[in-house]
Order: sequence, then C-alpha cells, then structure tokens
Amino acid sequence: MKLTIFAATGGIGRQLLDQALAAGHDVTAVARNPQNLDSRARVVTADLSAADPAVLASAVVGSDAVLSGLGPRKPRSEAGITSRGTEAIVTAMKATGARRLIVVSAAPIGTVPSPGRPNPPKHDPGDGFFMRHLGSRFAGAMFRAHYADLALMEDIVRDSGLDWTISRPPQLKDKPLTGIYQTARGKNVRGGTTVSRANVAHHMLAMTEKSATIHQVFGIAD
Repeated sequence: MKLTIFAATGGIGRQLLDQALAAGHDVTAVARNPQNLDSRARVVTADLSAADPAVLASAVVGSDAVLSGLGPRKPRSEAGITSRGTEAIVTAMKATGARRLIVVSAAPIGTVPSPGRPNPPKHDPGDGFFMRHLGSRFAGAMFRAHYADLALMEDIVRDSGLDWTISRPPQLKDKPLTGIYQTARGKNVRGGTTVSRANVAHHMLAMTEKSATIHQVFGIAD
C-alpha cells in the first residue's frame, strides 16, 4: 500500500514508519524536523502548526491511507497543535481525493465535551472503578487543555467526510512490539491502563486494510 505517515519522528509515528517499511509499504514520512529518518521512505518536511497546503497536498496525493501520530511533545504547553494540524491534513486529503484517515486520540476523550459533542457521557462504558472515580479526574486536571484539543480534533475528523478511524490508547509506554493487545469498539478496554506505542502503531496499520473499522472509534490496551 501507499501510506502517508504524519508526525513520523514522534513516539507513535516512528513506530508506524518502522513497521510500515518492514512490511514493504511505499511510505511518505512527514515531520517538522525529519533528521535521521529511514532512507527507504520519501520524506516531506512540514510544520503542521503553520502548514503549507501545497506541501501537505504533495504528501497525501495518491495515498491509500493517511496515518497521523500527531500530538504535542509537551501536552501542557503545546495544546492546540493536534486540532490545527489535523484540520490541515483533512484539508489536504479533501483537495487531493485521498480518503482513508487513521488518527490517535486518547482514552479519556469519550467523556470530554467539545463543540460537536457538548454533552458526552459522564463515564466511558469500558472504564472500571478506578478510572471512573480517580484516574479520569486526575488525568483531566493534569491535561485539561490537551484533552480539549483532542476532543476538537475528533470533531474535525468525524465531520471530515473521509473514511476515518480513531484510536484511543491509555497511558503510552515505550515497550517492544508484541502484537498482542486488546481492543474495544466504541469504548475503552476494561481494566486497560497502559499500552505500548509499538502495539498502537501495529493496530493502526492493521486497520488500513479493514473496511469494517471505518467511522469507528477503538480503545486499545496491552
């Protein structure tokens, strides 16, 4: 497949790139500072906080799937970049006719209000006692602006008219790829508190070839 990977130097983006190349895909890697990326990938330099539409269009044209690992490196100081960057990606895809989009969000976002979902459920149906009563409150207090931006990003994706899928992992860990993980359609994984970035990337790549995952949200956990 011909794939475009945004934020290819990030934690999930780097895993997407490595696994996609290992599987033999034709990959375009997009990053703000693309030093030391695998030479087998076509590299496009783009700053998604102030993206050049023509550059982004050149990155996604002809792609069978676009995968985004976009997110702030410092969630408490770079809030806003995910929604702005995703809107730029969506615009480029619509301009070039690219259809398939898979993005990373976060496990708590199902309960975060947004313009498109002003009254979300109080609890995610997959959350157990700890997340309902303690974990979600702590995370919300720590990353309120970041979560609001991710909720807005999800609105942009849902309203895009594209063939989208949203992945909502819990706390991300730098552990090796196992390919063994749990997923839940439309909710978080019950009892799932962590997941490796490698496994998130593995699931995202697997979904590029599964039409049943279009217009779906998936929880994932190790």
